[in-house]
Amino acid sequence: MSALYLLIIASLLVAIGFLGAFIWSVRRGHFDDDYTPSVRILLDENESGSSVPK
Repeated sequence: MSALYLLIIASLLVAIGFLGAFIWSVRRGHFDDDYTPSVRILLDENESGSSVPK
């Protein structure tokens, strides 16, 4: 029975760790822009600044 208590405490510590990491990443802004990366490949932008005839 003591092993069960130990496993419950360990799983709660792991869950709290993951929750803390998630909250930290949200506050740091890792989930702010979720639209642009998925459509960036579709945008026609030239890095050098010169226009290319179409």
